[in-house]
Amino acid sequence: MILAPSILSADFARLGEQVAAAERGGAGVIHLDVMDGHFVPNITIGPPVVKSIRRITRLPLDCHLMIENADRYLDAFVDAGADWISLHVEAMPHLERAVSHLGRRGVKRGAVLNPSTPLVALEEILPELDYVLVMSVNPGFGGQSFLPTSLDKLRRLRALVTARGLSTRIEVDGGIGPDNVRSVVEAGAEIVVAGSAVFGAGDPEAAARRLIEAAS
Repeated sequence: MILAPSILSADFARLGEQVAAAERGGAGVIHLDVMDGHFVPNITIGPPVVKSIRRITRLPLDCHLMIENADRYLDAFVDAGADWISLHVEAMPHLERAVSHLGRRGVKRGAVLNPSTPLVALEEILPELDYVLVMSVNPGFGGQSFLPTSLDKLRRLRALVTARGLSTRIEVDGGIGPDNVRSVVEAGAEIVVAGSAVFGAGDPEAAARRLIEAAS
């Protein structure tokens, strides 16, 4: 399992310190939730923050774009230092074009599914993706409860990827902590996003270690 702490739950006054602590605890990726107040009812960060975080860690930066017209901003996020970029199927009428552009820019290409979006929405684009992010909460806010139906979705996605002989990785995001991290990994998730469970516990280094231990 690769742990991807989400800075959405971090203390931004001590962001560099908290990212470093999560990295010491075993984090393999830093997850950045980008929200625009339109696609989701919240506003968070943009390319300048990504650029700042790029300077404080060598870990890959996983930018989850919960924004409308994301294709307009792809180059800005890549130029700021994003290593992985995931795009919501629901917000991208020309997803293939955006995914192809990300491939040409040399970053990992991801697609995101909301809880109510079926796997069939990925049928055509799946071979072009480096990873799929399954939302296990409705996006827009941190600290939500995990939706149990996500486990079956993860299992079916894992079966689909295996049946088609693809190397596409599976990421999961939302409501994950020590009590359920093992179940999502057993269901097929390889990359686990956790915000509150890492940065909301007071000691990101220890919290990250607990999650990784709970997963195994």
